[in-house]
Amino acid sequence: MKHKRGFNPLERMAAHRKALIRNMSGSLFLYGRVKTTKTKALEVRRHVERLITRAKVDSVHNRRIVSGRLYDEGIVAKLFNEIAPRMKDRPGGYTKIIKIGERKGDAASMVFFQLVDFELKEKTDDDKKSKKEQKGK
Repeated sequence: MKHKRGFNPLERMAAHRKALIRNMSGSLFLYGRVKTTKTKALEVRRHVERLITRAKVDSVHNRRIVSGRLYDEGIVAKLFNEIAPRMKDRPGGYTKIIKIGERKGDAASMVFFQLVDFELKEKTDDDKKSKKEQKGK
């Protein structure tokens, strides 16, 4: 029976699972959007929502708690200075999961896990030209 199972172990050892959650949380805060499987996104969402709620109140105590979970001070600074102020009026639900189909190899359900206010930046012709010039050099 699966009574009182408080989390999805994701078929990983505890240290590997914690590292996966920490890395995916950091990537989400850094880039705003992550492509992953549905089960990983559902598990990481629990942790990300708590971190954003903590970051809404900027105090030394909250910074230390978040720093203990993320380990990268640049990401912690971005969370407190950029992401949390945007979410100030929102009472919860800081992330969303968008289904994009199944993975080719094992038919795992893939999703985009992103912050609610994430906006995809359109690539311009100048960006494409500069990348081609860099490859040529």
